[in-house]
Amino acid sequence: MSTMVHTGGTPKLMIPALEGVYSWAGEVGYLLLRMTAGLMLIYPHVAMKLAMGPEAVAAKVMASRGIEPALPAAYLVIGVEILGIVCLTLGLLTRPVALLLVIEFLVIVKVHAVSGWAGAGGAEFPFLWLMVLILIMLRGGGRYSLDRVLGREI
Repeated sequence: MSTMVHTGGTPKLMIPALEGVYSWAGEVGYLLLRMTAGLMLIYPHVAMKLAMGPEAVAAKVMASRGIEPALPAAYLVIGVEILGIVCLTLGLLTRPVALLLVIEFLVIVKVHAVSGWAGAGGAEFPFLWLMVLILIMLRGGGRYSLDRVLGREI
């Protein structure tokens, strides 16, 4: 009896006739991930900040966690998140916008890590966001994106 060991490269499909389905499903799955990440920034991230107003965000969120200058930071974060909603959802300027969000979420993870890993205020959920945003930054817009339609991607 011989044991077959996969030595690298692309594994053989068990059902080769489904190759097109797998390819399509992978692209559609990535589209759903990218669009969900973009749209999930609406609430609680942007909607909460817009409802509070930049001054309150600066005082209650930024300054209370040691992020200074708080008011410019609040405006910057709100702007990056609004840009993220639009661009990630549409797949426009996907990599540079994802990079801005990765930088933001690195700070968020650091701030939340003070409260521990899991539980209320912990770093676990922001870390998950960070990993999704890193994936989007590395992959770009994908097949179903405005980046692809425009024929340009950074």
